[in-house]
Amino acid sequence: MGKSSDVRSVWLRPRREQRGEPPLTHSRIVAAAVALLDEEGIDRLTMRRLAERLDVVAPSLYWHVDTKDDVIDLAVDAIFGEAPPKPGAGRAQEWRDDVTAVLAGWRAALLRHPWAAAVPARRRPTIGPNFLAGMEILQATLARAGFTGQSLSAATWALYNHVMGSATSQTALHITDEERRLGQEQLRAARDRYPTLAANGYLYDDDWDGSYSAGLAYILDGLEAQL
Repeated sequence: MGKSSDVRSVWLRPRREQRGEPPLTHSRIVAAAVALLDEEGIDRLTMRRLAERLDVVAPSLYWHVDTKDDVIDLAVDAIFGEAPPKPGAGRAQEWRDDVTAVLAGWRAALLRHPWAAAVPARRRPTIGPNFLAGMEILQATLARAGFTGQSLSAATWALYNHVMGSATSQTALHITDEERRLGQEQLRAARDRYPTLAANGYLYDDDWDGSYSAGLAYILDGLEAQL
């Protein structure tokens, strides 16, 4: 049997019994954490700063969360619950629309809270109830369309990686107009090595919404061809 120290996810550990009536609740902690993360980013989050925002002493937080990673896990799941995905129509022929709707909700949440985009790539599993509700709808939709076994898993992760990768790139990449201009000039000067990048304005390609939608259509077309 595994030891409790081997379980890092806040979602897989039993909650501590509380002594009396603590001044904090999970919902208060999570709301304050999301606000702090939105304002200052993930690198500025500390238990001390979170306690100050809640107007409590830091040890009070440890009745509810063990580490800063716990706080981040709770905050990430909270943003996925801001606009809960709705089950699809239930008709197999509409599976593409239902998949698109789930991914659109995830992407919107990640873009509203840029700090969250890279969090699922950490080593801790994304298994909070709000995220799992969306994943359940996604896999149920794919299963209804006809995917099973390994093909269901592959389809799920192709879609997941597309939306997460797109949101992460959009929120993490910051390039100035001058950097674009100078970078593209360098590409043109080295067009013998990078002819396609020089000819197609590689560094000016920032149509995030268009690229996301087109990429999703390519994936869905490929999945549909497998059915």
